[in-house]
Amino acid sequence: MKFTMIPIGLLGLFIVSAFADYNININDDGNTAGSGQQTVSVNNEHNVANIDNNNGWNSWNTLWDYNTGFAATRIFDKKSCIVHKMKTDVMPSIQALDALVKEKKGKGPRKPSPKGLMYSVNPNQVDDLSRFGKNIAGMCQGIPTYVADEIPRANLFFYVRKCYSADILWILNISFCGSTVENN
Repeated sequence: MKFTMIPIGLLGLFIVSAFADYNININDDGNTAGSGQQTVSVNNEHNVANIDNNNGWNSWNTLWDYNTGFAATRIFDKKSCIVHKMKTDVMPSIQALDALVKEKKGKGPRKPSPKGLMYSVNPNQVDDLSRFGKNIAGMCQGIPTYVADEIPRANLFFYVRKCYSADILWILNISFCGSTVENN
């Protein structure tokens, strides 16, 4: 009886660790003035990735919910939250993000150049956060929340002065443009 319990216990340990979330800290020297740190947390069980950019008042937090297909970025100095559809042909899958972060841990930025996405932020606040799922609703609850739509590449020059950048490690550059995030 004891011998059969050991393999079952070890199997349970392996299964739990395969679905567990973990944190990977990576100093991102590409941040303004070479300061700041990003932390990536991947929760395979809930199919969610969380990226924290810790850089004083210029900090932000991004949540990618692969189950709902929505992403949200909470911008601390703007005291707002921006929700957008995940662009799956540009944003890495949770498995690819997991592999990229593990592979590059501690190595810093690498080529090829990151992909870029630009969004136009609708100035009307969202009234019902539940349509984005419980993870995003929980992150954005209690702060002004806006929806953003992707801007086609042909229109990038129009928004240059009204954008807030949230660069995800060396993987993805995301810009949010519009009066709700306009830099002072």
